[in-house]
Amino acid sequence: RSNMPQGDYIDLHRKRFGYRLDYFERKRKKEARAGHKRSQFAQKVTGIKAKLYGKKRYAEKAQMKKTIALHQQKQLKQNADEKLAPGALPPYLLDRRVTSTAKVLSNMIKQKRKEKAGKWTVPLPKVRPISEAEMFRVIRSGKRKNKQWKRMITKVTFVGDNFTRKPPKFERFIRPSGLRFKKAHVTHPDLKTTFYLDILGVKKNPQSPLYTSLGVITKGCIIEVNVSELGLVTPTGKVVWGKYAQVTNNPENDGCINAVLLV
Repeated sequence: RSNMPQGDYIDLHRKRFGYRLDYFERKRKKEARAGHKRSQFAQKVTGIKAKLYGKKRYAEKAQMKKTIALHQQKQLKQNADEKLAPGALPPYLLDRRVTSTAKVLSNMIKQKRKEKAGKWTVPLPKVRPISEAEMFRVIRSGKRKNKQWKRMITKVTFVGDNFTRKPPKFERFIRPSGLRFKKAHVTHPDLKTTFYLDILGVKKNPQSPLYTSLGVITKGCIIEVNVSELGLVTPTGKVVWGKYAQVTNNPENDGCINAVLLV
């Protein structure tokens, strides 16, 4: 057993008992010092660390400039306010004098898209890539054991209740019954409670579409779980049956699937 603390215990403590009396003052001072500390480090650091740090700062500044430009929402043309000359304009000049608000509109749409995308952020945005050699074990078959077209999956898999194996002669990917799971420990991030729920399917495995179709469950995989017993309802009052959750552990090492519900 590991002695490391589990969960957001600091946030939980703050919700229950509040912040230290000098917390916000100390935080303000720390943020004020941060620029000086960063500058001091940049002047002192040498070698490969300096290169990496410079690259990181360059990326941060570029992102900052983009954000500022997005929030300014400039309009390039300002001709609509000018007074028009008396008399009718020729048809080919009619559209030229009208300011287009397309840029502001597109900026608003981009901002909304970013906010919407922020809702669907997952607990583990990046996962370690798994090689085929680690995922599959070559199974030799045939009378002389010289055929090598079969593969045994070495990771945890999910198969439905009505799953039937193919005859051995046609089965390319073997999913060992000892590594098949039907339930997962799913934690609700808002309730801070864990439920033991049935798995309905594997929605997406970030490693490969092949692993998704085979039902392979690895760290970072998105699974669908049956949340009917939690009593969740939609705004219209209908009961929610299935919800997505992301796997946060290595199931083949731990012998169980731990996941966080995507709410």
